[in-house]
Amino acid sequence: AMKINQNTVLQGQRVSLVPYTSAHVPRYHEWMQSEELQRLTASEPLSLQQEYEMQRSWRDDADKCTFIVLDTERWSGQARADEDCMVGDVNLFLTDAEDPTLGEIEIMIAEPSYRGRGFGKEATLMMMSYGVRTLGITKFEAKIGQENEASICMFKKLHFKEVAANSVFQEVTLRLDVSDLERRWLLEQTKHVEEKSYVELKLPAGVLET
Repeated sequence: AMKINQNTVLQGQRVSLVPYTSAHVPRYHEWMQSEELQRLTASEPLSLQQEYEMQRSWRDDADKCTFIVLDTERWSGQARADEDCMVGDVNLFLTDAEDPTLGEIEIMIAEPSYRGRGFGKEATLMMMSYGVRTLGITKFEAKIGQENEASICMFKKLHFKEVAANSVFQEVTLRLDVSDLERRWLLEQTKHVEEKSYVELKLPAGVLET
């Protein structure tokens, strides 16, 4: 099952990716009250209770891999709780039962003050690298609302090509096939990223059994 990342932290320069836990739900729920985010993510507002249930099912689903995006500087520098450092989330969905090497990627930078500053780009690169290295993904797709030009533009900078436009759902599909060249580029872009244990980072110093 997709609990593969439940103890994984990916720490980059701007962002750190941590597993989506129940502690993150209240903040996430707050974000999703925003009509703008509902529109950009094509999602319905849920009650807090439904959001907790959703978090549990996402954690246990074999075809979803989710990380919460934190501000690395705030999180690692001041030993703050995750909830105070959350800026968005990044997801990888295995949408094709016939083809486990295809991942649909989704990024949301929910905090407006963090948009346009490279946080989404780094989080997306880190998730793609994780998908390639750990999940065996060789093809990525991104489905983005037509009016979300910033996101479309970002994916194109990451070498995605537009392959389809759906006027009914008002979305475009972008795709990237990970050739050897792309794979090398991706790993080069993310070579600064450190993989750590979430449990160890969460425990105060000295608590771990030696």
